[in-house]
Amino acid sequence: MRGTSTEANEGNEERKNNSSSFPLFASVQSSTRHVIGIDVGGTKIAAGLMEFPEGRVLAQRLTPTLAHRGGRPVLDDVLRLARELAGATERVDAIGLGVCELVDRDGKVASSNCIHWQGQPVREELSTIAPAVLEADVRAAALAESLFGAAKPFRTFLYVTVGTGISCCLMLEGKPFLGARGATGTMGSSPLSIPCEQCGHVSQRTLEEIAAGSALVTRFNALHGSVATGHEVLAAATAGSSMAAKIVRSASEALEAQVALLVNVLDPEAVVIGGGLGLSDGPYWDHFIDSTRCHIWSELHRDLPILRAGTGVDAGWIGAAVRACQEFPNGSNQPQTLKSKT
Repeated sequence: MRGTSTEANEGNEERKNNSSSFPLFASVQSSTRHVIGIDVGGTKIAAGLMEFPEGRVLAQRLTPTLAHRGGRPVLDDVLRLARELAGATERVDAIGLGVCELVDRDGKVASSNCIHWQGQPVREELSTIAPAVLEADVRAAALAESLFGAAKPFRTFLYVTVGTGISCCLMLEGKPFLGARGATGTMGSSPLSIPCEQCGHVSQRTLEEIAAGSALVTRFNALHGSVATGHEVLAAATAGSSMAAKIVRSASEALEAQVALLVNVLDPEAVVIGGGLGLSDGPYWDHFIDSTRCHIWSELHRDLPILRAGTGVDAGWIGAAVRACQEFPNGSNQPQTLKSKT
């Protein structure tokens, strides 16, 4: 399972936002708590310092992941961002970190497909700053949507994130379904293995290698294109490139078939789509909605809501912060409701 974060983060620029740009929780009678949420994706690391229960964003950071450097440098960047955010307040009460890998039921990183953190003391080193908990990034994002986003009205929904990678999370009664080993969510990593009836060739490509943002770039550039992000491929398709349009259409068709399969099997109340590519406008989204409904077999759920993530590309770090609040509760200081931006 590769990262599921927005692609549009080039260079080494960090974003710093010391305003209440994304307030989260309504005030309740409890002491103020400061919590850091961090989302480590295949392309970017997004982090924020939240003040609970008032719901103010005290600071934000954004920096490239650059996972090719290895696990230790990525962890060092995470620790640096966490210390910077901790320095923006007198104290930090908890840290939640979402990562684009499998995270088992004990909160340990259980895969190294993108971020090589197996065996790395991630939680232990974060805990030198504040009590820390790890979570799979897609589960953190689904949690944010359950509490504050498009899925708030639903008890059971499927969250699908499409960005650098593709993954999903089934939410049941406000909680992510973990499975027997905590290894849920890898919808994009298995070969589709569909033989061609004309030539007999069996493709071993995975859904991520067809439909994820990084796949759009690879496929387009293999046909003599020159782009750096999946959004550039979408823009080329919108601008009239037949080559880009063909790639986008095939990617959307592969994704919609898999989402429809999950709907057929799980029967959720709704599907929520997040991630940088999943939230994009234009042909990818338009074709995805129509064709997904065509692949849903039963009329009982063919008209289910298919919605964009309300918390947008911030879902990962917001959900990670909430996960930390749940792991380290303090009286009634629990998530209440999403407030309007100020």
